Order: sequence, then structure tokens, then C-alpha cells
Amino acid sequence: MDRRTFLSASIAATAASALPWRETAASTGEWRSYEVTTRVAIRNARGGARAWIPLPMTDDSPWQIALGNSWSGNASQARIHADGKYGAAILAAEWRDGESAPVIEVSSRFKTRDRVTDFTRPDPRAERLAPAEVAFYTAPTELIPTDGIVRETAHEIVKGAKSDIETARAIYDWVVENTFRDPKTRGCGWGDIKAMLETRNLGGKCGDLNALFVGLARAAGVPARDVYGIRIAPSLHGYRSLGVGAPVISKAQHCRAEFFARGFGWVPVDPADVRKVVLEEPPANLKIDDPKVVAARKRLFGSWEMNWLAYNMAHDVTLPGATVKGPRLPYLMYVNGETGGERLDPLEPDGFQYEILTSGVRA
Repeated sequence: MDRRTFLSASIAATAASALPWRETAASTGEWRSYEVTTRVAIRNARGGARAWIPLPMTDDSPWQIALGNSWSGNASQARIHADGKYGAAILAAEWRDGESAPVIEVSSRFKTRDRVTDFTRPDPRAERLAPAEVAFYTAPTELIPTDGIVRETAHEIVKGAKSDIETARAIYDWVVENTFRDPKTRGCGWGDIKAMLETRNLGGKCGDLNALFVGLARAAGVPARDVYGIRIAPSLHGYRSLGVGAPVISKAQHCRAEFFARGFGWVPVDPADVRKVVLEEPPANLKIDDPKVVAARKRLFGSWEMNWLAYNMAHDVTLPGATVKGPRLPYLMYVNGETGGERLDPLEPDGFQYEILTSGVRA
């Protein structure tokens, strides 16, 4: 099969309209190199087919550097696109009508290192965001409004907070203490935070719980954003629930969150993973004051273990070249596809069919 290589810089021009990925928070430890391979084979193709595969974020940071992407297969064309608002990198593949067995394999190489914010050492370079960036990262999305019940809830939570750190900490603690991880939620959840608050059903997965943090932070005036990606290796900090233990990671998608604090820049958080530890860390169903939970709760305000690949921070995504009409995606974290005038279910990799493999775990 033909193999073609794209450099990570190849979409720089198309991503020019996106705001830059500004980064000042500290990163620590040694760099670790990985390769993630996504294999897509669309079943029962009719009338042509299309697939959209998320790629690693293209802007290098102190905690993740893209090393390039390549693809092979029988697609009639495959191009890297970037959405005009967030710069999310998407490999869009297309097959001609009559191709009975569409297949593509996409490999992405990158390296990561752990990310830690030292709250005892403010950085004068991270004093503030530009007004346009503040507006961008406090704006609502289709499923993350910042008015109504979201704003009312946020203002109640942050009463008395005097800084960005105190405001974000109050929201983080509220999410940890008032939500729960619901194993019945499909995929990562879609993050409809208005419905969560109105129904008082505060269960879900990372796409719900971290979206709740982001929405409440934005409503309180603190710039915040979701970052969408996938787990690629075991946790080295003793948490079985916060890593992957096999090379196949087709269902290991995970989103995280960040907020901007004056003097510290973008600060990583992950309240959803605290609730994952509560539910899944052996022996399971831990108490909130269990030492494992307490340690995770402390660690996940200000740090990320980078056994995880960041794709993008995009919301309300329109798939380039899609012919099937449908709503915009709340985020781009899964492989998407269409054939025969129908959109394929991205949450069912076995029926789709796609498989994602990581070199970070050896069989």
C-alpha cells in the first residue's frame, strides 16, 4: 500500500486563524516517545465513504511535541485539515464509489513529559492573557453555556474567592465533591452541562465532568478550556484506573481541562479523573477520604501525568467534506465516518470498524 508522510507543520497556514497555544506552566521529567496508529476499515461501504481521524495537536508545548504523521491505504485522497477556529488537526480520507473495502492506517509520532505547576513560584511572563484570548476562553459553546443556571451555580460556588487560583480551586472541589462517574454513560459523555445542572443529575464521564469545570470557570470569569485526547500508557504513579494496560486503546479517549491564572499561565486540572479513581481504582468504590483519592485530588489540581496524547481543544466541530447533514460535533476525540448517506457511530469501534494501537504499552 502507498505510504505518505505529512509533517506536523503542514497545516500551519490553515490554522493561522486559531489563537496560539500559549504555555508557561512548568513541565518536568524525561521526554518519552510514542507512536499511535489508527486503523480504519469501513464495513459495508455503499456509494463511497469518508473518515475523519483526529491527529496530535500541532503546536508544540513544554509537555508535548509532534514528530509527524503518515498514512497508507486505498483512499482516493487523504488531506490534513484544521478547523478555522481552534486549529484542530483532522486527517480527512475519502474513497470512491465502488471501493468495497475502504481502509486507511494513520500513524502519529510524538513525545511527552509530565506537566506540573509550581504554585510557590509565580512567573511574571504569565501575568495576563490578551483581551481577545480572555474573550475566546470565557465564551460559551453550544453545550457549555455561561449564563442562566450555569452562571448562578458558578457565582454561588466562588463566593469569597479573591484570585484566579482560589476561584478555580473552589470550582474544582465542587465538581469533585458533587459529581460522580457514571459507568453507563456512552463514550466520554457529550458535556451538556445545562441539562446536568437543571436535572441535578451530575453523573457522567470526563466529557461531562470536565466540561462542567470549564463552563463554571468561564461563567465565573476565569478563562478555561477542555483538551481532548487519548490515554497511551500505564500510570507510573500507582493508579491502575488512570492509564492503559494493553496496546489496543480504541476506547481509551479522555479529555482534560485547563484554566488560566495570572502569574502561572495555563494550569492543568482533571476533576473527572478524581471521580474515576473513586469508582474504579482497586478495590473500587472508594470513599472520598480514601488516601488514594486524597492523593489524586491533590495531584490533579495543577498537574497532568503525560501518559496521554493531546489532540485538540475544539468545540462545535464541522467535519470537512461531510455529505451527511447533522449537528456539529461537541468535540473531536473519536474517529468519525460516513457511507451510504449515513453517519457511522464513533463510539462503536468494532462495528465501524476501527482500532487504535499505542507503542507506549508492549503486549
